[in-house]
Amino acid sequence: MKRWDRMIQDYESYDGIGLSELVAKKEVTPNELVSSAIARIEELNPKLNAVIHKMYEDAQMSVGKINHNAPFVGVPFLLKDISQAVQGEKLTQGSKLFQTYRASQDSEYVVRMRKTGVVFLGQTNVPEFALMGITEPKFYGPTRNPWNTDYTPGGSSGGSAAAVASGMVPIAGANDGGGSIRIPAAYCGLFGLKPTRGRTPVGPQYGRAWQGASVEHVLTKTVRDSAYMLDLLKGPEKGGAFSVPNDRSSYLSQLDKPLSKEVKIAFSVKSPLGTEVHPECRQAVVKTAKFLEELGFIVEEKEAPVDGIKLANSYFTMYFGEVAATLANAEEIIGRKVKIEDVEPTTWVLGMIGKVTNAAEFVLSMQEWDIAAYKMEMFHETYDFYMTPTTAFPPAKIGELDQSKMESFFIQLAGKLHLGKPLKKMGIVEQIAKKSLMRTPFTQLANLTGQPAMSVPLHLTADGLPCGVQFMAARGREDLLFQLAAMLEKSPIWIDLHRFMN
Repeated sequence: MKRWDRMIQDYESYDGIGLSELVAKKEVTPNELVSSAIARIEELNPKLNAVIHKMYEDAQMSVGKINHNAPFVGVPFLLKDISQAVQGEKLTQGSKLFQTYRASQDSEYVVRMRKTGVVFLGQTNVPEFALMGITEPKFYGPTRNPWNTDYTPGGSSGGSAAAVASGMVPIAGANDGGGSIRIPAAYCGLFGLKPTRGRTPVGPQYGRAWQGASVEHVLTKTVRDSAYMLDLLKGPEKGGAFSVPNDRSSYLSQLDKPLSKEVKIAFSVKSPLGTEVHPECRQAVVKTAKFLEELGFIVEEKEAPVDGIKLANSYFTMYFGEVAATLANAEEIIGRKVKIEDVEPTTWVLGMIGKVTNAAEFVLSMQEWDIAAYKMEMFHETYDFYMTPTTAFPPAKIGELDQSKMESFFIQLAGKLHLGKPLKKMGIVEQIAKKSLMRTPFTQLANLTGQPAMSVPLHLTADGLPCGVQFMAARGREDLLFQLAAMLEKSPIWIDLHRFMN
């Protein structure tokens, strides 16, 4: 008992691999890890609102069924409340529309995650339908950043990020359709890698998520947890629309391999939308570029060869269509028509615009993705990495990005009057959406091209808030990203989460 008293005090300092090693050495039991995680959640969640659905009873019952040879045996884990379905459990997607819905089957992500040995303790907060880069759903209320609870942890995996950064769990489920792993990683001082399109499963109910823009993975404190989890999650799935060559090598084994000094790194601090980039976010990249150059790598300032405005417009077209499809699918699930009061006003209006977006527009928008993908593949024939700020601004305060009273009134009026076509012609919703995207204009490129990208914690602002640096690599080259991340993790510019948070 004395030994475990000591462990309760520093449980939050371990990563997933570290906790599993303690179990393997019989220094702790899975039951003790689960109890420690539950105590941590109960202590911190009232302040952070990271966990919105608890599964404690099932978690404690499942511990006895764990394969003790599994790599993450007994490690506490939280799932994201969208797409990561557990049979019989709630999956609300951050919306009161699905407040009574329970999943009919496990998602393939959950099936594979179970095999790793982790124990599911609950689900984390998300913005409604994962549509925002902040986590402030009307149904559950805002999740707060553990570094400073006045600020957002980002989104849409904001609940997972807050849970990991605060030490509730060492690893949490996340997915990324426009930056939803990397934005919260940047705001919470975590490591967040978005894999190559098709690397991880999104089924079985879908063969593609957000037309291939969205992929599943995790948020972690350490690079090795992310690499090992990708080793365990990767691989083709039945019915999957996309696949990548079956990589039999281990990402975890790549972490000890040094990068060649011939590696070339392009970087830019300019927003692809031509909008403002905060000095702290620029400084994070410039500082990192100088550090890498001093290590002997070839570093050049060079923008990606893509049209940022066209890509943003194509992203929004997909966005509108996906929201309309989500609401249409919801009607089959709930057995009635979806009403305006079932969802947030912005969600309703996005769906209206999706309904009046024609098939030709949608196909043309997808072609922009392919054009950008080709250009980026050519770009990576010269440059191994493309480095930018992860976000254009540090974390916003809770409520800072709320719509103005005029915007809110206009959206609600338009929704009630079903003014989809006039709204689309006027471009009002696009203006509001771009206002939001101004803060996070760098992450969508990798989603649309299918490339892997990561946010690395390399900078703290003068206010003491994390500010991430993003690296992209060619499709299929997660190995390069992990090698670079492992090197940076040992460097003096890496933000040590445990040191700064305690």
